[in-house]
Amino acid sequence: MMRKLKRLFLLLILATGVGLLWLYLERVEPPAPINVPIVGQVDRIIIEKSARKMTLYQNEKPVREYAIALGFAPDGDKWKQGDGKTPEGVFKINRRNQNSKYTLSLGIDYPKPEDITRARNGGYDPGGDIFIHGQPNKVAEGFKVKGDWTAGCIAVTNPEIREIWNVTPMGTIVEIRR
Repeated sequence: MMRKLKRLFLLLILATGVGLLWLYLERVEPPAPINVPIVGQVDRIIIEKSARKMTLYQNEKPVREYAIALGFAPDGDKWKQGDGKTPEGVFKINRRNQNSKYTLSLGIDYPKPEDITRARNGGYDPGGDIFIHGQPNKVAEGFKVKGDWTAGCIAVTNPEIREIWNVTPMGTIVEIRR
Protein backbone atom coordinates (compact mmCIF):
# COMPACT_ATOMS: atom_id res chain seq x y z
CA MET A 1 0.00 0.00 0.00
CA MET A 2 2.80 2.42 0.92
CA ARG A 3 4.60 1.67 -2.36
CA LYS A 4 1.45 2.53 -4.35
CA LEU A 5 1.10 5.82 -2.47
CA LYS A 6 4.72 6.70 -3.22
CA ARG A 7 4.22 5.97 -6.93
CA LEU A 8 1.02 8.00 -6.99
CA PHE A 9 2.81 10.88 -5.25
CA LEU A 10 5.71 10.75 -7.75
CA LEU A 11 3.27 10.72 -10.68
CA LEU A 12 1.49 13.73 -9.20
CA ILE A 13 4.79 15.62 -8.86
CA LEU A 14 5.77 14.70 -12.43
CA ALA A 15 2.39 15.84 -13.81
CA THR A 16 2.67 19.13 -11.90
CA GLY A 17 6.17 19.72 -13.30
CA VAL A 18 5.04 19.04 -16.86
CA GLY A 19 2.07 21.37 -16.37
CA LEU A 20 4.30 24.18 -15.07
CA LEU A 21 6.71 23.68 -17.95
CA TRP A 22 3.79 23.95 -20.39
CA LEU A 23 2.81 27.31 -18.83
CA TYR A 24 6.38 28.63 -19.11
CA LEU A 25 7.30 27.41 -22.61
CA GLU A 26 5.60 27.16 -25.95
CA ARG A 27 6.51 24.99 -28.88
CA VAL A 28 7.95 26.91 -31.79
CA GLU A 29 6.81 25.88 -35.23
CA PRO A 30 9.77 25.01 -37.40
CA PRO A 31 10.70 28.14 -39.31
CA ALA A 32 9.44 28.38 -42.86
CA PRO A 33 12.29 27.80 -45.23
CA ILE A 34 13.95 31.11 -45.96
CA ASN A 35 13.96 31.34 -49.71
CA VAL A 36 16.22 34.35 -49.81
CA PRO A 37 19.08 34.20 -47.33
CA ILE A 38 20.53 37.48 -46.18
CA VAL A 39 23.66 38.05 -48.27
CA GLY A 40 26.31 40.21 -46.69
CA GLN A 41 26.00 42.16 -43.47
CA VAL A 42 23.20 44.29 -42.10
CA ASP A 43 23.90 47.91 -41.23
CA ARG A 44 20.89 48.78 -39.05
CA ILE A 45 18.46 47.06 -36.72
CA ILE A 46 15.21 48.75 -35.71
CA ILE A 47 13.32 47.41 -32.71
CA GLU A 48 9.73 48.54 -32.18
CA LYS A 49 8.86 47.67 -28.60
CA SER A 50 5.10 48.30 -28.81
CA ALA A 51 4.82 46.10 -31.93
CA ARG A 52 7.20 43.45 -30.48
CA LYS A 53 9.06 43.56 -33.79
CA MET A 54 12.69 43.72 -34.90
CA THR A 55 13.66 44.54 -38.49
CA LEU A 56 17.11 44.11 -40.05
CA TYR A 57 18.15 46.58 -42.76
CA GLN A 58 20.73 46.64 -45.54
CA ASN A 59 21.22 49.90 -47.43
CA GLU A 60 18.06 51.35 -45.85
CA LYS A 61 15.94 48.41 -47.09
CA PRO A 62 14.32 45.90 -44.73
CA VAL A 63 15.64 42.37 -45.30
CA ARG A 64 14.14 40.43 -42.39
CA GLU A 65 11.57 40.88 -39.61
CA TYR A 66 11.27 38.95 -36.34
CA ALA A 67 8.77 38.76 -33.49
CA ILE A 68 10.54 39.54 -30.20
CA ALA A 69 10.21 39.24 -26.43
CA LEU A 70 11.31 42.11 -24.19
CA GLY A 71 11.97 42.84 -20.55
CA PHE A 72 9.31 41.70 -18.07
CA ALA A 73 8.10 45.34 -17.62
CA PRO A 74 8.59 46.69 -21.14
CA ASP A 75 6.62 49.96 -21.06
CA GLY A 76 8.85 53.02 -20.92
CA ASP A 77 12.60 53.56 -21.10
CA LYS A 78 15.11 51.73 -18.91
CA TRP A 79 16.19 53.77 -15.87
CA LYS A 80 17.86 51.42 -13.46
CA GLN A 81 19.08 47.92 -12.79
CA GLY A 82 16.27 45.46 -12.13
CA ASP A 83 13.38 47.53 -13.55
CA GLY A 84 12.69 44.94 -16.29
CA LYS A 85 12.60 47.59 -19.00
CA THR A 86 14.27 47.52 -22.39
CA PRO A 87 16.15 50.77 -23.08
CA GLU A 88 15.09 53.16 -25.84
CA GLY A 89 17.36 55.16 -28.10
CA VAL A 90 20.12 54.63 -30.64
CA PHE A 91 22.88 52.20 -29.74
CA LYS A 92 25.59 50.10 -31.41
CA ILE A 93 26.49 46.44 -31.21
CA ASN A 94 29.63 46.52 -29.06
CA ARG A 95 30.22 42.87 -28.11
CA ARG A 96 29.44 39.33 -29.18
CA ASN A 97 29.14 36.37 -26.82
CA GLN A 98 28.91 32.86 -28.18
CA ASN A 99 29.28 31.37 -24.67
CA SER A 100 26.30 33.18 -23.16
CA LYS A 101 23.70 31.53 -20.91
CA TYR A 102 21.41 32.18 -23.90
CA THR A 103 21.85 30.90 -27.44
CA LEU A 104 24.29 33.52 -28.73
CA SER A 105 24.09 37.18 -27.71
CA LEU A 106 24.89 40.52 -29.31
CA GLY A 107 25.51 43.29 -26.76
CA ILE A 108 24.43 46.90 -27.20
CA ASP A 109 26.28 49.88 -25.72
CA TYR A 110 23.82 50.66 -22.93
CA PRO A 111 24.22 52.50 -20.61
CA LYS A 112 25.24 55.65 -22.45
CA PRO A 113 27.21 58.37 -20.59
CA GLU A 114 23.99 60.34 -19.95
CA ASP A 115 22.38 57.23 -18.38
CA ILE A 116 25.40 56.81 -16.09
CA THR A 117 25.33 60.50 -15.08
CA ARG A 118 21.57 60.40 -14.37
CA ALA A 119 21.97 57.26 -12.28
CA ARG A 120 24.96 58.65 -10.36
CA ASN A 121 23.01 61.84 -9.59
CA GLY A 122 20.00 59.76 -8.53
CA GLY A 123 22.05 57.37 -6.42
CA TYR A 124 21.19 54.16 -8.29
CA ASP A 125 22.68 51.70 -10.80
CA PRO A 126 21.58 52.27 -14.44
CA GLY A 127 21.94 48.57 -15.23
CA GLY A 128 23.68 47.16 -18.25
CA ASP A 129 24.28 43.91 -20.08
CA ILE A 130 21.52 44.54 -22.61
CA PHE A 131 21.66 42.01 -25.43
CA ILE A 132 19.82 40.69 -28.45
CA HIS A 133 19.83 36.96 -27.76
CA GLY A 134 18.17 33.61 -28.26
CA GLN A 135 16.47 31.36 -25.73
CA PRO A 136 18.03 30.24 -22.44
CA ASN A 137 20.44 27.36 -23.03
CA LYS A 138 18.35 25.12 -20.75
CA VAL A 139 15.30 25.46 -23.04
CA ALA A 140 15.11 22.57 -25.49
CA GLU A 141 15.51 23.31 -29.18
CA GLY A 142 12.13 23.92 -30.79
CA PHE A 143 10.67 25.70 -27.74
CA LYS A 144 10.67 29.31 -26.57
CA VAL A 145 9.78 31.11 -23.36
CA LYS A 146 6.32 32.70 -23.56
CA GLY A 147 5.66 36.45 -23.31
CA ASP A 148 8.04 39.19 -22.19
CA TRP A 149 10.48 37.43 -19.90
CA THR A 150 13.95 38.98 -20.14
CA ALA A 151 15.51 41.38 -17.63
CA GLY A 152 15.58 44.08 -20.35
CA CYS A 153 17.09 42.30 -23.34
CA ILE A 154 15.54 41.52 -26.72
CA ALA A 155 14.93 37.80 -27.31
CA VAL A 156 14.21 35.84 -30.47
CA THR A 157 14.10 32.13 -31.28
CA ASN A 158 17.33 30.16 -31.59
CA PRO A 159 17.22 29.79 -35.40
CA GLU A 160 16.59 33.54 -35.65
CA ILE A 161 19.52 34.54 -33.43
CA ARG A 162 21.79 32.27 -35.46
CA GLU A 163 20.77 34.12 -38.62
CA ILE A 164 21.12 37.53 -36.94
CA TRP A 165 24.52 36.56 -35.48
CA ASN A 166 25.85 35.65 -38.93
CA VAL A 167 24.96 38.99 -40.57
CA THR A 168 25.45 41.51 -37.75
CA PRO A 169 28.96 42.95 -37.34
CA MET A 170 30.35 44.97 -34.46
CA GLY A 171 29.27 48.60 -34.72
CA THR A 172 25.87 47.86 -36.27
CA ILE A 173 23.36 50.60 -35.37
CA VAL A 174 20.46 49.42 -33.17
CA GLU A 175 17.53 51.81 -32.78
CA ILE A 176 15.07 50.85 -30.07
CA ARG A 177 11.78 52.70 -30.35
CA ARG A 178 8.79 52.90 -28.03
